[in-house]
Amino acid sequence: MSAPEQDLVDQSLLFEVIENQLADSEPAFVKATLMRLCMTGHSREDALELIACALAPEMVAVIEQDQKFDLARYQQHLELLPQTPWLSEE
Repeated sequence: MSAPEQDLVDQSLLFEVIENQLADSEPAFVKATLMRLCMTGHSREDALELIACALAPEMVAVIEQDQKFDLARYQQHLELLPQTPWLSEE
């Protein structure tokens, strides 16, 4: 996660949201992403950090920019993991 996003959204909030998504299985693609990352050799902790990198831009948009959460973009970012090309787009 880039430094500006770390400043805008607290990491503990990201992990809390992700854990809630996993517990609720909603959206289902978050759990599928966690499983895929773990099955390809990432620890659960590393996988959650990668998922947080995909979630951070959406949380910034909602919290800091008063935008609607873009579920489709979140899913696209999760599908690209472990690569994070959106972090270098600035």
